[in-house]
Amino acid sequence: LREIVFVVQSQRNSFHVRQAEERRADLLKQVHGVTEKPPAVLLLHTLSDNEGDWSILPLLPYLSRSFGKNSSWIVFLEEETNVKIFTLLQVLAKFPKNKEWFLGKPLHDEESTIIHHYAFAENPSVFKYPDFAAAWALSMPLVVRLANKVRDEPLKSDFTIDLKHEIALYIWDGGNGPHLTAVPELCTDPEGSPNAQHCATTLRKDPPLCEEPVKKEDIFVAVKTCRKFHSERVPVIKKTWEKDALFLEYYSDHAEPSIPTINLGVPNTERGHCGKTFAILQRFLSSAVPDTKWLVIVDDDTLISLPRLRILLSCYDPSAPVCLGERYGYGLSQGGYSYITGGGGMVFSREAVVRLLNSGCKCYSNDAPDDMVLGMCLNALGLPITHSPLFHQARPEDYSKDLLAHQVPISFHKHWNIDPVAVFNKWLRDDWRTNTSDEHNEKSKTEL
Repeated sequence: LREIVFVVQSQRNSFHVRQAEERRADLLKQVHGVTEKPPAVLLLHTLSDNEGDWSILPLLPYLSRSFGKNSSWIVFLEEETNVKIFTLLQVLAKFPKNKEWFLGKPLHDEESTIIHHYAFAENPSVFKYPDFAAAWALSMPLVVRLANKVRDEPLKSDFTIDLKHEIALYIWDGGNGPHLTAVPELCTDPEGSPNAQHCATTLRKDPPLCEEPVKKEDIFVAVKTCRKFHSERVPVIKKTWEKDALFLEYYSDHAEPSIPTINLGVPNTERGHCGKTFAILQRFLSSAVPDTKWLVIVDDDTLISLPRLRILLSCYDPSAPVCLGERYGYGLSQGGYSYITGGGGMVFSREAVVRLLNSGCKCYSNDAPDDMVLGMCLNALGLPITHSPLFHQARPEDYSKDLLAHQVPISFHKHWNIDPVAVFNKWLRDDWRTNTSDEHNEKSKTEL
């Protein structure tokens, strides 16, 4: 037990801090009375003041320096991951601790995908990367070597998009480092299920102890569109998720009463849309729209489940500055910043919008990337980006099937080469009258 260091991949938001502390308490409870010196259990968000250290690689020198002499394994787990410590000990004992090991539950791409920069385009399934929800582990010899590499060679990636894939690439190092070794006992089965009897890790069966779903009238939805997509993309929203929004407005460069769309006076841009997004933020705080607790900003090719979002938001305090979505990073190893990628949907509490606009932050041009500018502003204000893996910047086809198998997703993005209505109906529709059984209904409730 003394040779294992657990790192909970925690976040600074109060809800996630509570979850991480509960996970640490559970781990220590399991070993209470068994050993005089329990394993170290670290919470990632407390290890440094650098918001970018959620990308883990910059922290390897600290882990090597602090634990390299007396520890054999660093085990990373998410806040939702249950760990049976003594089963995990038996698993780790199978691997000689004086060698380099990278252990986890392997995921792979079915086809080359933009979120992985089209890596291994000829045979995407050949490269395996870990499912963070199942926990993953590095032997100390590997941690020490990687720590030296991080110190001696600056991390080069500008964008951090899918951390688990990028960490696996960094460790593999073009074939010079170890591949991910599959460990069957690292699982994502629900806790207590028959299939999980052999597992060292499982996922929580019950949802976090949160309140009732946020009310429809507490959410305002802003859809960014433009004239050329009025007839192509807006009808998809109207066929799918618009009915689940009580307050929703379409913002365009052209006012079309039949939709209706609202012209904010910002010309359309081919990319970026920063001017339009900041106009939406200002309108949200004005008397022109209902006074709501939450603002959701989506693209016109975003597919989203608002009922599932309402369940998720019940875990967050709308009086705090909450900025929620799929977190990306830019230049994190060079003092960069995190941001919510816009296509998957950006969710802001009213307090977050108030602080953003009161700070004087603004676009340097109308076509600046809105999500990245917002990330720079939030970073300057010291407001954390809160990540949820249930938001997706790309299509279902762009993610591993095994990853999506244990998710109840909230959003996907892009209509490219898919039937977006069919995708919504398969992945995001909560119409239990058409489901084959109530089991799926219950599964969705518990996993969220």
